[in-house]
Formats: sequence, structure tokens, C-alpha cells
Amino acid sequence: MTGFVSGDRVFFGLTLSLALLGFAIFSSASLGLLARGGSVSHDILLQAGLGLGLGFVALFAVRLTPLVLIKRWSPYLYGLTLLLTALVFVPGVGLHALGATRWINLGFTTFQPAEVLKIGLVLCLAWWLAPRARQLSDYKKGLLPLLLILAPAAGLLVMQPNNSTAMMVIITGGIMYFAAGAPWRDFGILVGLAVLALIIAAFARPYVLQRIETFIHPGANSLSTGYQIQQSLIAVGSGGLLGRGFGQSVEKFNYLPEPDGDSIFAVYAEETGFVGAALLLALFVALAARGIVIAGNSRDLYGGLVALGLSFLIILQTFINMCAMLGIIPLTGQPLPFVSHGGTALAAVLLMCGLILNVASHRKA
Repeated sequence: MTGFVSGDRVFFGLTLSLALLGFAIFSSASLGLLARGGSVSHDILLQAGLGLGLGFVALFAVRLTPLVLIKRWSPYLYGLTLLLTALVFVPGVGLHALGATRWINLGFTTFQPAEVLKIGLVLCLAWWLAPRARQLSDYKKGLLPLLLILAPAAGLLVMQPNNSTAMMVIITGGIMYFAAGAPWRDFGILVGLAVLALIIAAFARPYVLQRIETFIHPGANSLSTGYQIQQSLIAVGSGGLLGRGFGQSVEKFNYLPEPDGDSIFAVYAEETGFVGAALLLALFVALAARGIVIAGNSRDLYGGLVALGLSFLIILQTFINMCAMLGIIPLTGQPLPFVSHGGTALAAVLLMCGLILNVASHRKA
């Protein structure tokens, strides 16, 4: 095993630590579903089998796949993930729940294609940017093609609607674009377009504006729109310095919405306190930092951009989830990587880590 993961032992160790800790946190948070009549054993088995099991198979598979082959197939993989994401709108295939159409119904479970769409987009952007790094000052060869690549993914996500993931892929695409050497002139254009899109979304989708209003006045509707953030802050505050003890959360029983999903960080903070929350955050930061180091040591620009894009996606989603639970940003519905309920999300983040390990095995001599 040591020789197999020698691409980067530190990164693999951090990945394994987060995966195992995340499963323990999920198992504890899932106990809160007992008070709501949920099937805890079913959820834990799916998380272990489809998430951890399939996820590590995917990690090892992409770690063994030649990077040159992944590079060659990158645009086709992006096309495949776009097709999978579009399937959610096909009657009888897609599943509509909680006001959104984001899942493919597999019968025994569901599959969220947006998780693999993020990976496909990063691979495609890296494939496109790598040979054009010195041509990006020309907007016809830089900014315009970037927007054309981002548009299908962002459009499908907004239609679901999944606005937070759409913003994530746009931001990640922008980071990769500037890391490849794009002129800062384009920064203002991209920021302006992002702000315009946010304003349009706020007025076109009433719930977006409602979340922004709840963020500004969190105590105004504490029993309705502000209920989740109020309960989250109570849970985090109840944890104090060292927490109530692992498995001893009170808020996960009939108080916090989705204690094993979006709100899982609040449950964990209640059980382990400031110290436990800080440790979990440190593991995520260390993983992303190591991923960026791997990107910097990559033998070619393609591998560097893949490692950078995937590392940024992981840490961005982490900060979005944690900050939302702490009331620092509006609620978004983004799960916590490695931790929240969702076999697709867990398998996808392990797949990302496998790709980063693959890049690490092709470091500069």
C-alpha cells in the first residue's frame, strides 16, 4: 500500500483521515433520525457501501490510470457528465424533491450527477487551458471560450435549481483561468457577470432573496425561514470549548433540519466543541494546501491545473458549508465534503483525491 500511494503519502493520509472521521461524524449525526422515524441502518450502509466503498475503488482506479489517457479523454468526460446532468429533467428518470430536480432515481438509492459534473468541468478546463496559457490575453482565445465552456454546466445547474453549485463551478473556473496566466483585465468582467447573475437569481427565484433577507435579519423569522440558522447557532454555541461529548448532541433530535446533511457541522461542533471543530477545519485546510503544493510541483500545466481546481473545489465547498452554519454567509444547501449524507458526494470527493494523487505521481524530477 505504501508503494501504491507513493505519489504523495501525506495527501493520502489526510484523505484517509477525513474519510474515516467523516464516516464517524455521519454515523453519530444519523442517530438524530431515530426521533423522526428514519432508517439509520439503511443510511449508514449506503454511506459506507456507495460512499466509502465505491469511493475508494474510484480513487484507486484513477490513481492507476495513466494521466495522459485522462487528459486525452477530458473533453469527452465533460460531455458525458453534462449528459448525465441533463438526464435529471427526463420524466421517469429524474427525481424531483424539496423543490429541486437534482437526482437520478436508481430505485434503491439516488445519484446526483452535479457531483461528477464538477470533476468533468475541471478536467475539461485544464485540457483547454494548458496549451493556450500564452494566448489568454486575446479575449477571442481566452475569456470568450472560457464562458462558452462554463455556460452549459452553469445553465443546467441553475435550471435544477442548484445555484450554489453553479456559483462554485464558475468561481473555480475563474481561479483556474487566472492561474493559467489570464490577464487581470478579465477579472472585473467575470466579477461583474457573477454579481449580475446573483441579482437576477435573487429576483427570479424568491427563495434566493428570502435567504439573503434571513442572513441580514436572522432573528426576524426564527420559527420559519430563520429556524435552521437559529438552531445551528444554538448547537454550535452549546458545544463550548470541548463539546457535550461524541454522540451526545441534543439538537440532532427533532431540532436541527437535516442533521446528517447540510447541518452536520453544527451537530459535530455541539459534540466536540471549538477544539473539535478547529481540528476538522485544520484537516481540510491541510488537504487543500497539500493539493496546491502538488499542483505547483506538477510536471506539466495540465496536471497542475487539475490538482489546483479540485483542491480549490473541496476547500471552497467546505468553507461554504461551515460559514453557512455559523451565519457568516446565507444558507446554501451545500453538503460538507467527506462528512454529509450522500454516497454520490462522498464517492465524488474521493475520486477527486484519486486524481490529485495521480498528478502527485507525475511531479517534477
